[in-house]
Amino acid sequence: MKLRLPTTIFLTLLLQLCCTSAQHTSNWAVLVSTSRFWFNYRHLANVLSMYRTVKRLGIPDSQIILMLADDVACNPRNIFPASVFNNADRGLDLYGDNIEVDYRGYEVTVENFIRLLTDRVEPDTPRSKRLLTDERSNIFVYMTGHGGNEFLKFQDAEEISAFDIADAFEQMWEKKRYHQMLFMIDTCQANTMYSKFYSPNILATGSSKLDQSSYSHHADNDVGVAVIDRYTYYNLEFLETNVQNASSKHTMKDLFDSYDMYKIHSDPGVRTDLFNRALDEVLITDFFGNVQNVEVDGSGEEEKWQVDAAELAKLAANITVPGRRSAAEKVVEETRGPAVKKVKAFKVQEEKGWQQSVVGFAALGLCAAVWFGGMLMPK
Repeated sequence: MKLRLPTTIFLTLLLQLCCTSAQHTSNWAVLVSTSRFWFNYRHLANVLSMYRTVKRLGIPDSQIILMLADDVACNPRNIFPASVFNNADRGLDLYGDNIEVDYRGYEVTVENFIRLLTDRVEPDTPRSKRLLTDERSNIFVYMTGHGGNEFLKFQDAEEISAFDIADAFEQMWEKKRYHQMLFMIDTCQANTMYSKFYSPNILATGSSKLDQSSYSHHADNDVGVAVIDRYTYYNLEFLETNVQNASSKHTMKDLFDSYDMYKIHSDPGVRTDLFNRALDEVLITDFFGNVQNVEVDGSGEEEKWQVDAAELAKLAANITVPGRRSAAEKVVEETRGPAVKKVKAFKVQEEKGWQQSVVGFAALGLCAAVWFGGMLMPK
């Protein structure tokens, strides 16, 4: 006896398979430093280093949410005002004048973080403070600060638990706010922070296992404090050395294989059971880089774009040299393919064949008969 799946169930399974394997169309990054105060300088340097990396690989500021206390660059103890460095040689200023902070100071709260992820924000919240993702968006979430077993401190005032983040991610999945997600965290006992995840398509990694601390890499004697953490430092070292641009073919497996517990001084972890792809098939740029895939809804969109482009080209040509066709207009015209002959209004011809002549004479004769009959009728 053969079992046959109902058509609806078969189509549903097929649709789920297609959606799972479909390529994402945008990349977003949520970068969070949960610490404040001068002695936590390295946490700010951690998150700004990741910020620089994702921007270098093409993710625009409009698709990066940066959350940090921002109380270090202009701290009175900073002998390099308005600057933040992640190395003692101070060869690269991470702060500079090309940084866009979306949540600053006391805006960096557990509530704002969860509202950001789940899009439960006030209606008047500006676009720069919203995570405008959909079911085709890959999201890189990076967090750093002071933590412990299944919790991470925010601003030394409150805590977010592993359960809070897990439930927020589940809401994101139910609301179709991501396609795949990379969660990376650098804190003490970091691996416990993703132990409660239960939503699909999440790849997670952390700096240290249960009961382990996360250590700083080195200090700057002039700055007077540690300037970066070890786990973040070695992630950046791999990315800077091997992933030069968005076309890199290095995979997440390459990155995870580069982890060395003797250098990091703790046991970094990777969780893959919720992820539906082999790590050697997942490019690093699937999360750290940017994609330019565009999906067009409707068959008429391409023609509409060509018409709009032609009109813009005409306008530009008339402004510069009236009556002259621009090169852009010619290119758009060439991309349209062979011209389609249009049906125009035409003049009615007198000669329409013998059929029309017969009809005309018959109509004329009928009119004459009616007129003649009217004349014979008594008045």
